[in-house]
Amino acid sequence: MANDNSVTWLTQEAFDRRTAELEQLSGEGRLEIAKKIEAAREEGDLKENGGYHAAKEEQGKIEARIRVLTELLRHAVVGEAPESTGVVEPGTVITATILGDESTFLIGSREIVGDSDLDVYSEGSPLGTAIIGKKVGDETSYTAPNGKTISVKILKVETYSA
Repeated sequence: MANDNSVTWLTQEAFDRRTAELEQLSGEGRLEIAKKIEAAREEGDLKENGGYHAAKEEQGKIEARIRVLTELLRHAVVGEAPESTGVVEPGTVITATILGDESTFLIGSREIVGDSDLDVYSEGSPLGTAIIGKKVGDETSYTAPNGKTISVKILKVETYSA
């Protein structure tokens, strides 16, 4: 699973939440925006019609979110969070010292945590790539996008629970 970057692990709850969002956007969301566009179009001159342009922009955002959700759900692996064995893997909550500061975060998809305040780093991010497969007590580093070397020490690896 870790070799295929298009695969995303999701809890059943996260999968159901995103499926419902996709159904809403694909059905009711598209109908509502089409009505807004039609109403704005009937106001006349489209070049200076702020309502029309705002509705078209909103339509673009809805269609982009539909594409993201469709792709996410197509490649999702649904199941329980992996039982922590002390090894960093997608779906685990990590406590680590990063540049001397303790931080707790999930390795995986933002879609898993929903409205939670828990920070999330994808397994493909510089931090995720550096720590996947590491164990409690391991130290490593990675190069941040700004070129700085960031030191990381794994303190704890826990099973994610919503």
